[in-house]
Amino acid sequence: MPKTRLAVIALLGVGFVWGAAFVLMKDAIEQQPYMDFLATRFSIAALAMIVLRPRLSLSMKPGDLKFGSLIGIVLAFGFITQTVGLSLTTAATSGFLTGLYVVFTPIIAWVFTRKRFPARVIVGILLAVAGLAVFSGAATNIEFQLGQIWLVICAVFFAIHILLLGKFGHGRNSYRIAMIQISFAAVVCWGFALVDGYQPPPNWEVWFAVLFTALLSTVIAFWVQTWAQTLIDPARVALLITSEVIFTAILAVGLGQEPLTTAMVIGGSVMLTAMLIVEWPTKTEPVIPLEPKLHE
Repeated sequence: MPKTRLAVIALLGVGFVWGAAFVLMKDAIEQQPYMDFLATRFSIAALAMIVLRPRLSLSMKPGDLKFGSLIGIVLAFGFITQTVGLSLTTAATSGFLTGLYVVFTPIIAWVFTRKRFPARVIVGILLAVAGLAVFSGAATNIEFQLGQIWLVICAVFFAIHILLLGKFGHGRNSYRIAMIQISFAAVVCWGFALVDGYQPPPNWEVWFAVLFTALLSTVIAFWVQTWAQTLIDPARVALLITSEVIFTAILAVGLGQEPLTTAMVIGGSVMLTAMLIVEWPTKTEPVIPLEPKLHE
C-alpha cells in the first residue's frame, strides 16, 4: 500500500479515535470529577511522551519552557471548558461545537492583524452561525444551553492556542513543545482537582477512558499527525482530521448515548460544511504548515 494512502487511513483513524474520546469521556466524567479525570489523563500522556523519547523531551532549548508553558495553559483551559460543556450537553454537540475553532481562528487572527478575510472564510462564518443557531434553538433546557456556551468558549480557547502555537512554536521541536504543553495542562488541572480532594478513577471503565484519551487520543494521535504531514499537504491533513465530528455523532447515536435529532442532522451538517469551507485548500492561498492538534 502506498505510504500516502496509508497516511490518509491513519488520519481517518485519528478522527475516529477523537470521536470515540468524546463518547468515552461523556460516561467517564459522570463517574469521576472532570478535573480529576483531566489531571490523570494529561499526567499519563506527559509521562508517556517522556518515556518514549526522554532525551528529546528533556533537552530544552532557550524559550521552549517559557512559550510551551504559556501555550499549555491556554490548551488546559480549552480542555477544561470543553469537558464542562460535555458534562452539560451531549457528545455529538460537543464534537460539532468544539470544531468551530476552525472558524474562530481566522476571526481572532483578524482582530490582531486586520488582514482581510478571504470570501470563503466569510461564508464559513455565516454558515457556522446558522448551524449554531439550529443547535441552540433545539436546546431543551437551560443546562443544555449553558453547556453550548461553554463549548463555544472552548472553541475560542483552541483557536487562540493554534495562533499562539503558530507564533511561538515555529522553529521549535514539535514533540518537545507538545510534551511541555501537555505537562502544563496537567499542572493546571491538578491545581483545580486538589481544591476539593483528588478522586482516582473509580473502576476499570473509567480507567479505560483515561488511558484511551491519554495514549491514543493524545500521544499516538500526535505522532500520526506528525508523520502524516511529511507525506500529505498540511491543509489536507486538517480536512481529514475534521472527520472527528462525524465519527462523534455516529458513535454517540450508534451506541445509544443520544437520539438522532433533526437539529443534530441539520445544524451539524451546516457547521461541518462551514469547517470544510474554511479549511479547504486553494491554489490562490499559500499552504500554512500546521502543528499537530492536541484538542481531543
